[in-house]
Amino acid sequence: MTHDAWGRLHGQFRWQVPARFNIAQVCCARWAASQPQAVALRAEREDGRVTLHRFGELQQAANQLSNALKRLGVQRGDRVAVVMPQRFETAVAHMAIYQMGAVAMPLSQLFGPDALEYRFNDSEASVAIADESAIANVRAARANSPGLTTVLAVGEAVGQGDLDWPAALQREDAQFTAVNTQADEAAVLIYTSGTTGPPKGALMPHRALVGNLSGFVCSQNLLRSGTRLPAKRQLGPGGVPADAVFWSPADWAWTGGLMDALLPSLYFAMPIVAFQGRFGPERALALMQRHRVTNSFLFPTALKAMMKAVPAPRERYRLKLRAVMSAGEAVGDAVFHWCRDALGVVVNEMFGQTEINYIVGNCSQTLGTDGRAAPDGSAVGWPARPGSMGRAYPGHRVAVVDDEGHECPRGKPGDVALHRLDVHGRPDPVFFLGYWKNEDATRVKYTGGVDDSWCRTGDTAVMDADGYLWYQGRSDDVFKAAGYRIGPSEVENCLIKHPAVANAAVVPKPDPERGAVVKAYVVLAPGFVGDAALVVQLQQHVRGKLAPYEYPKEIEFIAALPMTTTGKVQRRVLRLQEKERVKTRL
Repeated sequence: MTHDAWGRLHGQFRWQVPARFNIAQVCCARWAASQPQAVALRAEREDGRVTLHRFGELQQAANQLSNALKRLGVQRGDRVAVVMPQRFETAVAHMAIYQMGAVAMPLSQLFGPDALEYRFNDSEASVAIADESAIANVRAARANSPGLTTVLAVGEAVGQGDLDWPAALQREDAQFTAVNTQADEAAVLIYTSGTTGPPKGALMPHRALVGNLSGFVCSQNLLRSGTRLPAKRQLGPGGVPADAVFWSPADWAWTGGLMDALLPSLYFAMPIVAFQGRFGPERALALMQRHRVTNSFLFPTALKAMMKAVPAPRERYRLKLRAVMSAGEAVGDAVFHWCRDALGVVVNEMFGQTEINYIVGNCSQTLGTDGRAAPDGSAVGWPARPGSMGRAYPGHRVAVVDDEGHECPRGKPGDVALHRLDVHGRPDPVFFLGYWKNEDATRVKYTGGVDDSWCRTGDTAVMDADGYLWYQGRSDDVFKAAGYRIGPSEVENCLIKHPAVANAAVVPKPDPERGAVVKAYVVLAPGFVGDAALVVQLQQHVRGKLAPYEYPKEIEFIAALPMTTTGKVQRRVLRLQEKERVKTRL
């Protein structure tokens, strides 16, 4: 008989966080010393050129950059902006900044001048590192960013900054004495892609990486049978299968790309593909075939695009996938079943946020990384339930709480929250240090005081009797229509199951009688026409699968949904649009 391993994993797991800890040391320096020829990155440009970069090369470049930044006056605790996509120099920059005790501020190359200017000034960054994808906007933002003294130009941007990457590194020593940082010292400053108010800078300590690892191991099906986390069998240098290769389209400027992909892959010495091209469903499948990718993080938006463009991918591509993690939006059972049937993997949905990342999710693993079942016959992971965001990952004490911070009865909606202490009473290392220069916002994030309390996510969910969480939406996305509480993700998931729908977003439309009615914005799949007949068809499609009050009373066809740079649908933009339309009509 197969038994669920979730309770056993939680019972056995203990956090082990040294007082002194540095991300660069565990993600690069140790491998450069012991396995200098091991591949760290497989860099592919949009034209198809592939370059393998090894840990020895990564460490040498990081040492030279650390010396160059030190020459520019960067000191311990200073912020350095990294405005580049997935490329070798981005990984070098992170390692260099961490090992000198400075703070990396990753910024998306998609940011315009205004967004960059705000972050440069708020963070008081003195140096920005940018390539051709962002140099023009960095230069434009610099005009109103007096504290930004140096722009280091990379790649095709050489000659457009104050200092060029090749020249800066060439003159520096290849040796650098790393700072012996505290685990609690700041390492990363990431500005949240919030939907209300100006962005807030979440300050992350070095120890936060440790807090991400149990979730990474579980969601990537890397557990060893019969052992506790993380897997320690020396299959490859980092204890994962020697043929493992990771890729995700997630931008390394965001938590999803940095803490869920780049850093944990390097931590386990798992080669990661750095792809600078634009995402496309067929291009992504071809890339995974080309690099023999075994592990991935794919947003639900990406999976939906693949599902619509290539319904039967294994008929056209030779894929080696063993695990796919998905996060950012609810996966939904339509995508879940497609991944299982078409990709051959049970997608492990994950939930977290910049401030407290990788805290909930699934682990569909049935065998250990050695290919064997657990010696006692029990399951290695726990079964993923279609539509559920999963259970708390080992080491994290997660609950659904009410406005006062009390745990809600099972089955009652509330705010997903993480406690400062794990189930054994030990501090959870995943927590952020606070919002940059915003103590009030930090306090609001907690219920009961920052030191020993619940940290709220702002996401609404229901926890069932077995500890699985069922996502309802952002707390400010859930709305009432005619007295009924509507969670948009369920309606959106239902719409996605219709062949005419490529993507959908559901928001409340103000209504004088009902308070609000359900409205759906729909992006059509190729070959379909958004006419009145299709509106009726989609309404009946939802009415037949969900509660009558949940079907969209109005459907508007739209070319593309407003998205954040992390791939999340900005329902707030659509809600505000509906409110403005009502005002105009009045």
